[in-house]
Amino acid sequence: MVGCNGVPMTVFPCDCEFVICAECFRRAAGPKCNGPCPACQQPYDLAHMRPRRMGNKVVSWEDLQDHENRGRMSNRSNYDSERNSEISGWHRENGEAHDEYDHDGRAEDAEEYDSDDDDDDDGDGRRKKRRPLSRKMSIPIVILSIYRLVIVIRFISLSLYLIWRVSNVNNDAVWLWGISIVCEIWFAFSWVLDQLPKLSPINRTTDLAVLKEKFDKKGPENPSGRSDLPGIDIFITTADPEKEPSLVTANTVLSILASDYPVEKLACYVSDDGGALLTYEAMAEAASFAHLWVPFCRKHGIEPRSPEAYFSSKRDPYNNKVRPDFVKDRRRLKHEYDKYKVRINALPDLIRQRSDANNAREELEAIERQRQEGKEDDEIPRFVNNQKATWMDNDCHWAGTWLTPKPNHMKGDHAGIIQVLSVPQGSDPQYGTTEGANGVPIDFTGVDTRLPMLVYMSREKRPGFDHNKKAGAMNALVRASAVMSNGAFILNLDCDHYVYNSHAFREAICFMMSNDGDRVAFIQFPQRFEGIDPSDRYSNRNTVFFDINMRALDGLQGPVYVGTGCMFRRIALYGFDPPRFKIRNCYNSLFGRNRNRRSDDHDDDDQPLRESGLPGRSHWSRKFGGSEYFLHSIDRAEFEGRPLADHISGRNRREPGTLRGDRLPINSNNVEEAIDVISCPYEEKTGWGNNVGWVYGSITEDVVTGYKMHTRGWRSVYCITKRDAFRGTAPINLTDRLIQVLRWATGSIEIFFSRNNVIFAGPRLMFLQRIAYLNVAIYPFTSIFLIVFCFIPALSLFSGQFIVQQLNVAFLAYLLAITATLCILAVLEIKWSGISLDEWWRNEQFWMIGGTSAHLFAVFQGLLKVIGGIETSFTLTAKSSGDDEEDEFAELYVVRWTSLMIPPITIMMVNIIAIAVGFTRTIYSNKPNWGKLLGGVFFSFWVLAHLYPFAKGIMGRRGKTPAIVFVWSGLVAITIALLFNVIYPPSPDTDLNGSFSFP
Repeated sequence: MVGCNGVPMTVFPCDCEFVICAECFRRAAGPKCNGPCPACQQPYDLAHMRPRRMGNKVVSWEDLQDHENRGRMSNRSNYDSERNSEISGWHRENGEAHDEYDHDGRAEDAEEYDSDDDDDDDGDGRRKKRRPLSRKMSIPIVILSIYRLVIVIRFISLSLYLIWRVSNVNNDAVWLWGISIVCEIWFAFSWVLDQLPKLSPINRTTDLAVLKEKFDKKGPENPSGRSDLPGIDIFITTADPEKEPSLVTANTVLSILASDYPVEKLACYVSDDGGALLTYEAMAEAASFAHLWVPFCRKHGIEPRSPEAYFSSKRDPYNNKVRPDFVKDRRRLKHEYDKYKVRINALPDLIRQRSDANNAREELEAIERQRQEGKEDDEIPRFVNNQKATWMDNDCHWAGTWLTPKPNHMKGDHAGIIQVLSVPQGSDPQYGTTEGANGVPIDFTGVDTRLPMLVYMSREKRPGFDHNKKAGAMNALVRASAVMSNGAFILNLDCDHYVYNSHAFREAICFMMSNDGDRVAFIQFPQRFEGIDPSDRYSNRNTVFFDINMRALDGLQGPVYVGTGCMFRRIALYGFDPPRFKIRNCYNSLFGRNRNRRSDDHDDDDQPLRESGLPGRSHWSRKFGGSEYFLHSIDRAEFEGRPLADHISGRNRREPGTLRGDRLPINSNNVEEAIDVISCPYEEKTGWGNNVGWVYGSITEDVVTGYKMHTRGWRSVYCITKRDAFRGTAPINLTDRLIQVLRWATGSIEIFFSRNNVIFAGPRLMFLQRIAYLNVAIYPFTSIFLIVFCFIPALSLFSGQFIVQQLNVAFLAYLLAITATLCILAVLEIKWSGISLDEWWRNEQFWMIGGTSAHLFAVFQGLLKVIGGIETSFTLTAKSSGDDEEDEFAELYVVRWTSLMIPPITIMMVNIIAIAVGFTRTIYSNKPNWGKLLGGVFFSFWVLAHLYPFAKGIMGRRGKTPAIVFVWSGLVAITIALLFNVIYPPSPDTDLNGSFSFP
């Protein structure tokens, strides 16, 4: 503070890292310690107070209190000298003069934050620059404390219940007691694995105004307002234009090109693993239409920026639009978009007609040449040209997959292709013209009409090379983009996930450019979906996972990577370690916070690119391949990804303004080198797929890739924006949903039986993060116990026995405690996550549906692969183009038979039959035991209630279900019932003749 000569605090009480003494802090913070920071005017939050490095020593808030209590003010000179030397060293390192700062290490302009007459724009700008780009927002301490307390109570209740169950054997049905005990022990174990990582949930927020102030503001040193933000390369992957319509992919591309991020810093790459000409020409059409769509979005600031989503939105498009020409512009653009869709939908026929015409012309030319050589007509072969090639619109053969597959032109055998559809732009805006000029139907005067870089890519595929599916395509994109644009950050999206929030990229960059953002490997966004039925019958939104589990992991080492909507730090994908490590004590390993210590052994701020397993740059070619272009791009990518050196605590930083220059143009050498790095032999004898890039060998390559980064010590961040960042589609059909879950669960089994099992992870992975990854790998095994447990109520009703000998007070008390704590935990999770009770219940229902079907099959498929080496192949889930759909939810009622349906249908039928048998047996028994009947019926209804959405799904729209469903399930259910009655015949006191008669 101004005029203060107090000893500076040894902690940073605010995220902006403003240096302040203890007395001034007490005055500013107030009695509740939540007053505004004098620098950034944001309220203090002592829960996030961080230690400040003093030379080689890191001291904490507790050290400060101890220092003040002992009254060692005589050491002030030592603090001052040590601190001044640190400040001087920092300024020498950054080329600044030290005399701008006073002896307390405060900038002279810090006085302006405290002056009463500081109300000019320049002061506001400096105040914004002092504010942090991102903040942690703690869950209310009352809710979090109660939540943790209930977890402890439930854990104690489960432990006491299991002890009671083991010690009280049911001698009347030992077999039933033993089966139920084993299942209950496993369920308790799996609950602990699932619950422990949820102990420290947090929220985060970003400040886009501060980001703009730091990176985009005009000033004397930046008169043209050029952006200092790092580059972002965006990857879109597709493989089959029939199952993933080109119109859907094109809309995703258009939403990216229209995003609110500096044009010259953005590059979009479309990877077509099928090598289809249809996809390429659809992207070329998208690039052409983008010259209208992107300026229109900038001119009117519309959301969302996917044309299909925007024009099909049911919201009022004219709300909050003040420009008088908006209605006219929108009408004209809608007309242009309709014509664009007609062109896209006509491409398959156009390509086929063009190819047929060119093939016929080529054949006639060959016949004419043979006639000129003097051959008779009967000597000319009937079919001169039998290639049946696919032709581009420039009368050249397509290098990728042909409509009629031939060698060197098939899905698994074709050359590498790279086509630059939109070249990189300069840093200065290029404004549009008036309406009608150059054939533009909309007035874009004063609107920047530049487009981001757009590249179509199809990697080379040859027989004899393992292409590694999506992981191989992503690694090819990483190498090609490094040679062509080399963005410091990479964001990957599925072809059906479009940008719903145009500021999403800036939100993620806020975390990457934060003070400690250089240790963040990736930013994961939650997945949000459209086109889901209002009741969300099969829990497609998956909000429990995305809003509870992932938010809780964010309080540890970070969320897992889920395959799409994720921004990566490029050098983290290259297999490098983070710039700084921490020594973890027990508390830190559990909760992910280190308040007292930092590692001195790993304090390598001056060597941020210490790479795992390799001693130096001379060995990079062995790991990354022999491309000199690629190897030279590594250092540049690392430098551009550094946060700004804008305050004295900064290490591993870059100077402001270093990224304001123009991007280097793309030339033929770049394209040739990019084609070389996506060739099949390039990855041989390198680290790609192992220690570099996306990891090979698993169906769920996304989880394994994120896991590898966490084991190196990197962190990840969960970014939940107020407006959804991205939106995609999800399969609402029951069969498609089960197959999707089967693929995920099979990948988890592969992880469990591979070297990527978390049990073998190194010490850099936090303990609770390790538990979370263990739960990811082990959850499908719960299906074995769940299947057995779902038959226990039926077995109880068939046999007239129960899992306990008597329904006594102790059993009911334990059951009540376990159920009550589960309900309280659900309410608290709903409270701090913001989901609804209906979403929580749908998740519970589908946990039962998936656990009794897909997860069980995944266990067997995983074991077959591990033991027998039998590979399992999965087909792409078909995406709807959103066009010509009369009923938006028609797929919901379509019933497609799959063997995955057999177990849950059998469970339902057996339990229904068991309820009827149980009632009949009890009613006609001379000594009815209503307690055991009640227990069996209650648990049977519990099973049936969870499977109710599945029952609705197999009934279809009008109750039409394939006969084979009932044939198989009925046979299995009757067989089980008859077999059980043979093994356990009715007791002698059962009167089966009956005394009941109609009146």
